[in-house]
Amino acid sequence: MLKGKLIHPQILGALGGAGHGSQVLIADGNYPFGTGANPSATRVYLNLTRGSAPVDEVLAVLAEAVPIEAARVMMPADGVEAPIFVSFRQVLPKSVELEALERFAFYDAARSSNVCLVIATGEQRIYANILLTIGVVPPDAS
Repeated sequence: MLKGKLIHPQILGALGGAGHGSQVLIADGNYPFGTGANPSATRVYLNLTRGSAPVDEVLAVLAEAVPIEAARVMMPADGVEAPIFVSFRQVLPKSVELEALERFAFYDAARSSNVCLVIATGEQRIYANILLTIGVVPPDAS
């Protein structure tokens, strides 16, 4: 049994195979998981029912497991930030700014060959999609 918060075997496997620059998509229940992401990425379906596995909770667990160097979000067409962005900022490292992308630009970014993991949630809040870029684990200080 693992001691950390992240115990999902598929997610651990995908992250174990990822490296600096690899990307992880955590998506809400309305996201087109089949067509809106890299077809070769590992897909993990946490969307057992509507409202399950909120994106910000999944993000919090991942943020403890891997270094995050960048984060991109899908910006609503009206230019007004989705309320969940506040939660994203609370979870992400202070050095990471949210980069807002228009909806179709976000889909294009999520289809990149760098996306190694797609996590489907049952999140009901709209525009609750975040694309993370994994950073570097620095060497131990001597």
